[in-house]
Amino acid sequence: MNTWFLVAQILGVITICFEFASYQIKDKSKYFLCTGIGSLFWTSMFVSIGLATGIGTQLSLIIGATYSTIRNLVFWRIFSKNTPQSKEFGLNFLLVMILIALVAGVITVMNMPAQVRWMHILALIMAVSFVICQYLPGVHYVRIAVVVYAFAIILTQTPLNILYGDFRWNVMGILIELAKIASVVVFYARYRSEPKKPHLQFAKPSAL
Repeated sequence: MNTWFLVAQILGVITICFEFASYQIKDKSKYFLCTGIGSLFWTSMFVSIGLATGIGTQLSLIIGATYSTIRNLVFWRIFSKNTPQSKEFGLNFLLVMILIALVAGVITVMNMPAQVRWMHILALIMAVSFVICQYLPGVHYVRIAVVVYAFAIILTQTPLNILYGDFRWNVMGILIELAKIASVVVFYARYRSEPKKPHLQFAKPSAL
């Protein structure tokens, strides 16, 4: 087995650890730092797979993971400073990130075979929703969004997304998304077990 492929699996496991840990964190800045580091390992995983199978096969995934890393680490700095200026910059940065996601997503969707295009349209809608919910106040928006987004991404990692008889599963990709879902389940289980748990209510978006 190719050495770089083995390295990719190790990086995938590290990614799972950071992704799981991030959804146990209530503080926004710490959440973004944790998930940002996880995204960095996620990017490295795709680079390693590319070195094993050809960078061209992973280029779109590398770009997407790099986008996620930059977004999370910038949001980390924004929420760490928590000043009017940083919030204004954060809102502008969020709009830029949404625009980039929409443009890149539409281009990707249009290049997909018609038979599986619906799957990628769903993933695009969920991706943009997740980016918005990441920035919204409170702990619940992002966790609900990531569960729905994870299910959409899992569809793209199954043979449903592969045509012409090449029925492979992206096992590590599925495990990473399942780790996010499991982390959210554990998070709310912890809420239920805390005697002084906060009410599961949503902060108003105007809190931005």
